[in-house]
Amino acid sequence: MVEGHNQNLSSNNSIPTPGSKSGELVTWVRPLQQALTVEVDHGCNNIQGRTNKFSSFVSGYLLNFPSIVVPESDLSKLKKLALDYEKYPSLSIDDRRRIIVKTRQTLHNLYTYQENKEKTEPKKLKIRSVYDSVGSTRSSSTDLLNLRSSISAVKGVGPKQAERLSRLGLFLIRDLLNYFPRDYVDYTSLKTIDKTQAGQNVTIVAKVRRCSSFKSPKNPNLSILELFLKDRTGGIKVTRFFAGSRGRSIAYVKSQQSLYPVGSTVAVSGLVKESKYGKSLNDPLIEIIDSPNSYLKSRTIGQIFPIYSLTEGVTADKFRDLIQSILYLTSGIKDPLPKDTVSRLDLLTKKEAFFYIHNPENAKMLAKAKRRIVFEEFLLLQLSLLLRRDLHKKRNSPQLSIELSSNSLVRKFLSILPFSLTSAQTRVLKEIESDIVKAEPMSRLLQGDVGSGKTVIAIAALLSAVQSGWQGALMAPTEVLATQHYQTLSKWIPQLEVNVDLLTGSTTKSRRKQIFTDLVNGSTKILVGTHAIFEDKVTFERLGLVVVDEQHRFGVKQRNKLLNKGLQPHLLTMTATPIPRTLALTLHGDLDVSQLDELPPGRNPIDTKLITPKEKNYAYELIRTEVNKGHQIYVVLPLIEESEKLEISSAIDVHHQLSTEVFPDFVVDLLHGKMKSVEKQEVIQNFINKKCDILVSTTVIEVGVDVPNASVMLIEDSDRFGLAQLHQLRGRVGRGASKSYCLLSHQNKNKTSRQRLEVLANSNDGFEISEIDLRFRGPGQVLGTKQSGLPDFALASLADDADVLELARNEARQILDNDSELKNNSILRLLIKEQREKLKIANKLN
Repeated sequence: MVEGHNQNLSSNNSIPTPGSKSGELVTWVRPLQQALTVEVDHGCNNIQGRTNKFSSFVSGYLLNFPSIVVPESDLSKLKKLALDYEKYPSLSIDDRRRIIVKTRQTLHNLYTYQENKEKTEPKKLKIRSVYDSVGSTRSSSTDLLNLRSSISAVKGVGPKQAERLSRLGLFLIRDLLNYFPRDYVDYTSLKTIDKTQAGQNVTIVAKVRRCSSFKSPKNPNLSILELFLKDRTGGIKVTRFFAGSRGRSIAYVKSQQSLYPVGSTVAVSGLVKESKYGKSLNDPLIEIIDSPNSYLKSRTIGQIFPIYSLTEGVTADKFRDLIQSILYLTSGIKDPLPKDTVSRLDLLTKKEAFFYIHNPENAKMLAKAKRRIVFEEFLLLQLSLLLRRDLHKKRNSPQLSIELSSNSLVRKFLSILPFSLTSAQTRVLKEIESDIVKAEPMSRLLQGDVGSGKTVIAIAALLSAVQSGWQGALMAPTEVLATQHYQTLSKWIPQLEVNVDLLTGSTTKSRRKQIFTDLVNGSTKILVGTHAIFEDKVTFERLGLVVVDEQHRFGVKQRNKLLNKGLQPHLLTMTATPIPRTLALTLHGDLDVSQLDELPPGRNPIDTKLITPKEKNYAYELIRTEVNKGHQIYVVLPLIEESEKLEISSAIDVHHQLSTEVFPDFVVDLLHGKMKSVEKQEVIQNFINKKCDILVSTTVIEVGVDVPNASVMLIEDSDRFGLAQLHQLRGRVGRGASKSYCLLSHQNKNKTSRQRLEVLANSNDGFEISEIDLRFRGPGQVLGTKQSGLPDFALASLADDADVLELARNEARQILDNDSELKNNSILRLLIKEQREKLKIANKLN
């Protein structure tokens, strides 16, 4: 039903709708107008009615105005007129005529105001509640259904349809209710035609002024139905297309045309388009409004319309009907949260949330449903992480000692360094030392931007373990980074008389055998390595501390395998990839977090510029100038070899071009991941030893390569990288005292792509950049790996739901403080178990 859909009093087209405000006004005015007309016809003699004289009737009637909103000035006029009619018997005939004219003018002004107001006010459609439709169609057979019933038990779902739905992972009714819409189309915006704009999803109510159909002149299998609709504010064309057998059938198209007779009122929902011929709606939802008080039959017109991800053979309409037919079963959903918690946190109940996520009444209710479901997703994850953390804390680990004298290994090491620790480094080192002296294992994440000095902290922590009579392991994700760490340690440690070894995939068999022996007998105090450390043959005598660099590049199982090589060694994980707080809480909610938020003095900000292929000569001139100053250059590319599918440069091609055409007078080397380990080390060593001027490389140099003499980085096809990764790459320059440059070359004309790169050009803050990158690309892309154990959320967004994550984290801690093993929260315990099982399956698939 449309409330407020009516025409002007003087119009011959229609009568105001009874349910509208102007219709209410007309109903009130009609007896008054009749009385005024009769009085004038009788010469304004104050005629006698059945009970009252004319003046007495009108005076009382004017004071009994209907309860609709009108300007205060008009109400005052009505009250003044009521007083004038009390004096009416004593007035002359001319004065009586003037009062009647004045009354008619006031009534006309009132109606005009009300009608104009209704033109601008959003109308309302009379929509039937889904409970009414479901309740009325439930049969005795549906009463036998429950949340664990098979989908094939639902009326209308045969074996073939059940098989198609199984491709979506849908087997039980509970699976259907957990299969949330991927998007929504909002048709609740009910507008007059003049207020519609191109690109908007709207609903309009209008009259059919013309309706015609015709065959497409270009396609014999296509017929077109055109309607021209009009309301008080304007007109709009509506087009429907019929293809295939329906399009060929003239009888079918004519039957469709007959549904929309001229003069009928229709409700239409769709996307507004605009061309030089005006506004139009193509293939919208249309329904005839039978009468002002009738309900709409459609479950989509004027409503929020859910969109689901489907598979071949499952149509959108049928799937929506299937969901609607089982929505009443949401009443059987048990809530894991107590009523007082739901009330205190201002959440919907779980059954309400699941009902409204599939069938939202309005945008506000949809937002509430989403919030409740997101809260529970985060709550289960945080409970799981905190339970794991609490369990971990109960294990025994080596109690390391902190030697404060100047003769201790840590103090000697710090005195050897050619610089002093920053205040941030000093603070973080104290946090680590306060952890490792306890009998419970440390689990700490050290976050630090590029060049913030994490390696120094890691060495100091490892030396604390050695000082206490234990061994340490430093694990890196690549041979390049592992070798870099080993070389750094080898520079400082010999002066401290501590034995350090390196174990990677390319370590020779004989050397590997010797390392295994030295680890078992305890002569090797610190082992640096890659995944090779995970081998079963690697056995430590007394492993006291594990340091994992670039934490997110290792799977959870890999880290745990190394932890199991000791009693329960302390764990320090490090990352130079700044992780937004929401992502850190999600991935590392079981870890304590330390942050190096201060760069060592003397590091100059890097001048970052965006350049197009046309500006490549500027880049080459800068490179030539910097090489002539004695500096070195990185040129980074996303691919090793040319790709037929992607029009982007490759490392091999660019190396050939630069070394033979652009810079034949400079030494240009090539580095990429497919090279043998020995070859990679030789290229990197040549670059470190200044035997190479320009290094063309893939992202293998993203972490670990430390060359203070490098002053320029040119990144080709920079739009192919994530912001966090670009920030990591940029961190390879600016490590010396000279001014450094990072040039981001891109040929993508996409506006969003350029906006992303401009973020990097305008900021050197890794944490700010990672937050923005999370919004642009999502958590999986920010981390660059699926090994991290990141859960696959149904609705939760780490970019948009940070406030809900914090709320869930605090609630999870509160729940466990009162019930450490969830003995009194059986539903939560079961849901956590189910979530862990899903994550295990997902990790196996990855």
